Amino acid sequence: MTSLPGIQKILIGLFVLLIALTAVPALSGQTTLQAQLVTRPVTNEDIGNYKLPATTEVTGGLTTVGVGQPFYLEAQIDITVPATQIANVAWALTSKPANSKATFTESPLGSNVPIYEPSDRLSYQVAGRTLLRPDVAGAYSVSATVTTVGNGVASLSTTLTASTYLGIAACSKCHSNGAPGTPWSMVNSWSTTLHSQIFTASINGQGAIVNGVPYPYTSACWGCHTVGYDANDTAFNGGFYDIMTQLGWTAPTVLQAGNFAAMPAALQNVSNVQCENCHGPGSTHVAAGGDPLLISKSFTSGACSQCHAEAPHHVKSLEWSNSGHAIAPRDPSGAGQEACVGCHTANGFIGKISGVSTLQGFVGTGPVTVDTTYNAINCQTCHEPHGETIPSTNLHLVRTAASVTLKDGTVVAKAGLGTLCMNCHQSRQNAETYVTSTAGTAHYGPHHGPQADMLTGTNAVTYGKKIPSSAHGEVVPDTCVTCHMQTVASTDPSLGQVGGHTFKVSWAGNSTIKGEELVAACQTCHGPEVTTINFPLFDYNGDGVTEGVQTEVQHMLDKLSSMLPPVGLPKTSLTIDSTWTEPQLKAAYNWLFVTGDGSLGIHNTAYTVGLLQASIEDLEAGKHPRR
Repeated sequence: MTSLPGIQKILIGLFVLLIALTAVPALSGQTTLQAQLVTRPVTNEDIGNYKLPATTEVTGGLTTVGVGQPFYLEAQIDITVPATQIANVAWALTSKPANSKATFTESPLGSNVPIYEPSDRLSYQVAGRTLLRPDVAGAYSVSATVTTVGNGVASLSTTLTASTYLGIAACSKCHSNGAPGTPWSMVNSWSTTLHSQIFTASINGQGAIVNGVPYPYTSACWGCHTVGYDANDTAFNGGFYDIMTQLGWTAPTVLQAGNFAAMPAALQNVSNVQCENCHGPGSTHVAAGGDPLLISKSFTSGACSQCHAEAPHHVKSLEWSNSGHAIAPRDPSGAGQEACVGCHTANGFIGKISGVSTLQGFVGTGPVTVDTTYNAINCQTCHEPHGETIPSTNLHLVRTAASVTLKDGTVVAKAGLGTLCMNCHQSRQNAETYVTSTAGTAHYGPHHGPQADMLTGTNAVTYGKKIPSSAHGEVVPDTCVTCHMQTVASTDPSLGQVGGHTFKVSWAGNSTIKGEELVAACQTCHGPEVTTINFPLFDYNGDGVTEGVQTEVQHMLDKLSSMLPPVGLPKTSLTIDSTWTEPQLKAAYNWLFVTGDGSLGIHNTAYTVGLLQASIEDLEAGKHPRR
């Protein structure tokens, strides 16, 4: 029988091993050094923007890559630590497969290359970089020890996997025989998506058409449209390039029907955008009986950006990186923030929408555990790449277009693709009951971003009046998406700064590029004479001058805020406390509602103006004391 001291030694040893294997920073004195170890994505856009060597390989930043392909490793530490106090970064390959001769080499990423995730740039800085190119299939354990002067030491570690590609036939053996909504059915739903057909359609002459003829379809496209395409001399891992080379296959000179069917079966098996494009090669995963730790499941943007970041034609990642979603704040994440992560993190939103168990990672597998870890609102947040949760006719693969119920009970059922946005962009309060039961505090008011309530014309303080509502919520087919995701031409200097996945309708410009307002959606109903979002309609604030809608609304907001404590001055924010009276709190709620909406009346001019007029009239009536 093992003695108690022996058990204690074992437990202590396991505890020490756990500390060594986790990517949580170690303590040095009383200082905790915030740090993380990541596999950095590298995109074609990176290669061009930062003038990286032409031989630099694109990667999604997954923890699983093909044998012979690179891991671009990056140790990141707290941005508040002065760079001059980063003393050393010691890299170690603590374990690797038998017969592997892999070692660390210099990363091609220079000091001009920033951290990849926009949200990480706000919290971290690069402490050190290296490159690991695995040469044998299996697991590689990597550690990095970051030593600083006066700011502590961070001991980081991660396990990486190298594998060979197997193609869709291998994935189908396990992932095409189950009930919908489980991982055992994902190949079935994936087969209805455009990802599953992009190479087939293009090689058959059914791809993009430019000037009436099929767009040239060459190997420049195959890095994204096939599995494991890598012409690098070090990459021998069963990908498309390896197989086509072994078989001596060359692309047809004429793009026409039947080309794909004429290809060797082995090449068809690794054609199109498949499981291994996003999850990494699967041979080690399969050999281990489907061990989920030996395949990647990434919630970061790199998995998608490895293909969707090559302006000016593939601009979704560029657009997103300039959006507010890309830098979603970290504060509403972590333990104790279970009520917030459903809208403030990628992992939380996915769980909220689908009822995902974070342990297994898919629907219908035991109790739902709220995942409070942080990832910005990115591609996977809003898009379900397997096509599992929505009809196959929805080519954009949004996670849900189901109706949304606002906190006052209003059901929004006909907002098109914009319904997805309304899951989070709502006030999260029932205004009429809230304002009569809630005392004033610094946190008083609707939740930030009540756009769904505003667009629908509901759930603000109406003072018992019938406040009119504009028709935007009913006549704009996809509501939010129609206006906020307008297409910008590839030749437009504002490309990537406005429209698309920036979700911005306007951009102020910079020192070299003139700003732009996207008014094409407005012109659909309001006519070509509309050249600005802030176009005039009426003199809403009654000063005798008809100005743009947004200008008029801002004047009304200024007037209302000047009537609230401290009285007499227009304000850009309100300092609400327990001394505020109920009438003041009602008016404040509407001021916060309109301000938080952010459109200054464009989403719903009639409702915005009506709320502000009613609030001003109520305070002006002289029925209530004001300070």
